[in-house]
Amino acid sequence: MSHIIQGFVPYEGEHCETTAMGNLLQFAGIRLSEPMLFGLGEGLGFIYWDSKNMDFPFIGGRVKTDRLSARIASRLNLTHRVQETSSIEKARKNVQSCLEHGIPVGLKLDSYYLDYFTNKVHFAGHYAVIYGMDEEYAYMADTRQQGGRLKTRLDRLAMARNAKGPMSSRNLSFTIEYVGDLPPLKPAVRSALSQNAHDFLNPPIQNAGHKGILKMSKEILKWPSRSKNFEHDLCLTALLMERGGTGGALFRNLYRDFLNESAELLEDSKIKQACLMFERIAPMWTAISSLIDDAGKTGSFHNLEQASRLLLEIADQERTAMELLL
Repeated sequence: MSHIIQGFVPYEGEHCETTAMGNLLQFAGIRLSEPMLFGLGEGLGFIYWDSKNMDFPFIGGRVKTDRLSARIASRLNLTHRVQETSSIEKARKNVQSCLEHGIPVGLKLDSYYLDYFTNKVHFAGHYAVIYGMDEEYAYMADTRQQGGRLKTRLDRLAMARNAKGPMSSRNLSFTIEYVGDLPPLKPAVRSALSQNAHDFLNPPIQNAGHKGILKMSKEILKWPSRSKNFEHDLCLTALLMERGGTGGALFRNLYRDFLNESAELLEDSKIKQACLMFERIAPMWTAISSLIDDAGKTGSFHNLEQASRLLLEIADQERTAMELLL
């Protein structure tokens, strides 16, 4: 039984969750840039995540998974309908039922299992949209990096949806629908800016927000003793920071572009000032990932010391920029 939404046009994006929401919104007739979606979702964050059961620390530059989509929908006054189930069969039926009604569905997946992912790393916080299925394949819309419109076998999709581990959910799927009119964009943007700044400046734990960047500055010097496979761990960390669906510079490029759009929309000099700061901050993050990559390839401790000093500067700059946005 084949259910494929005809004429589905993929939304072009760099980051998986904003691209998934972009696909659902575009299908509903709402077209916003990816930086605008990232900003409305209060997407900018920082986490230095390390625990005993992890091979190596995880560095994240955005808010927790699932939160971005929910906030975008809330800011745009849309219903964000989420379904979770531990049953693989019920999960399939949830999606099939939407496709039968011509509604594309957002999915949360472990990208490792998807046929079209060539870089086989377990990451259970990946988002994509399904717009059709037949007896054998699921027809997917994913990021520009993956190729836009793609297909994967249904059994592989089931495994990707049902995966366990960090950031995973129980076969999570989501759709959006109109509640009423879209709210005016200006107040939505202003509110998203100040809320994101507040959350970044007041992290609930010491390894998040600007405090987390300070923590990373200390912890990075301990990495040689923390790692069992130095080259692999550092080169993978650098790759994820710069190219792992972040839009570059650990999401700072996306946020810089959002601030640029916001400054023009709101004609606000403080936002413009913060934007200029992020224009300087973004290349610093790219330099950090490059130093980490070089340290992995050469085993040089000097590169980590350099990265540590640069992180102190970034923490100070980002705190100042976010204070302008409060």
